[in-house]
Amino acid sequence: MKIFSNFESGNIHVVKADTPEDIQLTIPNDNQSEFYQWFHFRLETEAQTAHHIKLLNLAKSAYPEGWQDYDVVASYDREEWFRIPAEFDGDTLSFKVLPEYGSMYFAYFAPYSYDRHQDLLHQAQTHFNCQLTTLGSTLDGNDMSLLTVGEPSDEKKNIWIIARQHPGETMAEWFIEGLLQRLLDETDTVGRALLDKAVFHIIPNMNPDGSIRGHLRTNAVGVNLNREWQTPSMEKSPEVYLVREQMLKTGVDMFLDIHGDEAIPYNFVAGSEGIPSYDDRLESLESKFKQALLTITPEFQDEHGYDKDEPGQANLTIGSCWVAEQFKCLSYTVEMPFKDHILHPDSFYGWSPERSVAFGQDVLAAVLAVADDI
Repeated sequence: MKIFSNFESGNIHVVKADTPEDIQLTIPNDNQSEFYQWFHFRLETEAQTAHHIKLLNLAKSAYPEGWQDYDVVASYDREEWFRIPAEFDGDTLSFKVLPEYGSMYFAYFAPYSYDRHQDLLHQAQTHFNCQLTTLGSTLDGNDMSLLTVGEPSDEKKNIWIIARQHPGETMAEWFIEGLLQRLLDETDTVGRALLDKAVFHIIPNMNPDGSIRGHLRTNAVGVNLNREWQTPSMEKSPEVYLVREQMLKTGVDMFLDIHGDEAIPYNFVAGSEGIPSYDDRLESLESKFKQALLTITPEFQDEHGYDKDEPGQANLTIGSCWVAEQFKCLSYTVEMPFKDHILHPDSFYGWSPERSVAFGQDVLAAVLAVADDI
């Protein structure tokens, strides 16, 4: 029996693995950070043998409440990711598995590999209306890649969509894959209608270093990018610095920042109610967008989510708040669950890559509903 994490986005530490009945593991921290929650490892063993696996020391993880009612994600072929029931006692997550084959992967959520990321970028650029641009490099020397979809003109709106500021939130890039599929589908009238009105600036992965390293929340040097938007630097947060500079060149008429939430088992959005310049226009746009999304898909709801900021109390280091204040535009953080969307549960798959893809397609239709007003 062997346990491996020596691959891209792999992250686990073996405490004890002498017998299949008693496998004890811990999750290493993000580099230079106190955050830990993302795990990804491979078990090579004898098939049809019962295994009992424990993840220890989770009370001090980034989001301990995220483990309550959480089921582990697993795969034999790295294509289909299913759920394994788990129990959490406040510090240890325990689960039992009887592997069907000799090798099996486990992860916090279905990984979105750097190879798939490159495929996404380069397949998109083959569309006549899409251009791939490298804005610069990360601290590990990876590309900060921008997809520009649509023909820029003074009459068109500029819509910015970014994902995976927090690299362990892989559902965010699955979402972008779905959104791009629909936007670039020449037979889809939603995509065609939007490209008549707007140019899309899309960053499918804001944090390639953290993604490759197997981080939950930070870049190569332990920086939480979604607290860097007021004063980013090339030394600590080049990812935000480079994207922000490009935004200042193009302007922003609408912004979506795609994330996943460890604890809350719903899809929801967080707006910019607390920014200094929040007004009736922004409130109306937010309401129209949410109402459109409620109409389009039962995967969205607006009852459960984050508490709204009091007027003037927004944290302007957060991407969606800084963009809303800087450009006086409709700006949302979009959140999906690591667990399941419990209004429409799926005990075998939970919230999944496939549902993330579909939600990205649905959100694009909601963007169309507000496109003339932004």
